[in-house]
Amino acid sequence: MNILILGSGGREHALAWAVMQNPKCDKLIVAPGNAGIAQIADCASFDIDNGTAVVNFVEENAIDFVIIGPEAPLANGVADRLRDAGVLVFGPSEAAARLEASKSFTKEICDAANAPTAAYGHFTDADAAKAHIRKNGAPIVVKADGLAAGKGVIVAMDEATALEAIDDMFGGAFGGAGAEVVIEEFMEGEEASFFILCDGKTALPVGTAQDHKRVGEGDTGPNTGGMGAYSPAPVLTDDIAQKALDQIVQPTIDEMAKRGTPYQGVLYVGLMIKDGQPRLVEYNVRFGDPECQVLMMRLGAQALDLLQAAAEERLADTQVNWGDDHAITVVMAANGYPGSYEKGTVIKGLGDIPQDSKNMVFHAGTTAKDGMITATGGRVLNVTARGSSLKDARDRAYAMVDQIDWPEGFYRSDIGWRAL
Repeated sequence: MNILILGSGGREHALAWAVMQNPKCDKLIVAPGNAGIAQIADCASFDIDNGTAVVNFVEENAIDFVIIGPEAPLANGVADRLRDAGVLVFGPSEAAARLEASKSFTKEICDAANAPTAAYGHFTDADAAKAHIRKNGAPIVVKADGLAAGKGVIVAMDEATALEAIDDMFGGAFGGAGAEVVIEEFMEGEEASFFILCDGKTALPVGTAQDHKRVGEGDTGPNTGGMGAYSPAPVLTDDIAQKALDQIVQPTIDEMAKRGTPYQGVLYVGLMIKDGQPRLVEYNVRFGDPECQVLMMRLGAQALDLLQAAAEERLADTQVNWGDDHAITVVMAANGYPGSYEKGTVIKGLGDIPQDSKNMVFHAGTTAKDGMITATGGRVLNVTARGSSLKDARDRAYAMVDQIDWPEGFYRSDIGWRAL
């Protein structure tokens, strides 16, 4: 098969790495890719958010299967354009991608499916939103309704922070994403991520993970896109996972099908778990980043078979073969992230690190310049390892981190602390 992956981050490097393990893959192209991806696959440059541009590239390059990594092309209907052109694609339609693109739509689906989630209000007016906050008090959660690159959620521990978030959102801090807001009750418990492949009818779990959102040790400081992750997540026991499937995931899939917008792709189910009961925090319509990195390390070559089965509506006859293993990824980020940071700094030592089924450095924000790897993003590298235990995987990952010479970068030294 000739395969095209859309995206340029650590998630897409991990997907590309797993796909390349599978003998079915004859040729792999990633658009736009990054410096790490360019070491294992061809990279191409065109507008991946433009369905016409994607279809033209697919036809010109005899692509058999397209895997869409990030949420923006999905929300822009790229999967629809590919399906209209008769191309096999992994990723939901624009209508189904509203599960991530609109927080209020997700709440509407949860109400219809009777799926347990936080109580909420949906507002298009700042004064009404503020009145709701004053009535309910803090802690409280304020969310921009639309896509805000993972930054549109404010967990306000006091009323002043919540009211300020309303001013920011309606004031345009998140562009069009903040034109409407959803305000939710603050849910207590432990958060975990559950990843489900869907083909419109069948739900197939493909792994659990926990990430570390905050920038500082011990989960302190501002939120980030994620500073590390590990899989499996011990808090998501088989019993709790089954409850999440029965009470949240399958009712959602059934409701989407009933509305004529069947969900096909990966459903990233963010859960809050308390007293053995899961409640939905949010849905994402793509693999998490950095959770994808640990899932792909554990799935390996079978990842391609599973994604293809979802795209071909064959999940009812498909199973996941899990090893009794663990994986962990440590994010190396540019000094200053998630605030302002310097770009163009040189990263050394990557060539000395073994790259195999147990040790991988997935690139996120990198480019190659004059034979050097340079940092171009906030989150730059995902140092990822697999082991027989979480401690074994952690020790391997941090041993690799120690080999990387990048004074302008930093990382958290406590990834996995909850489970360990």
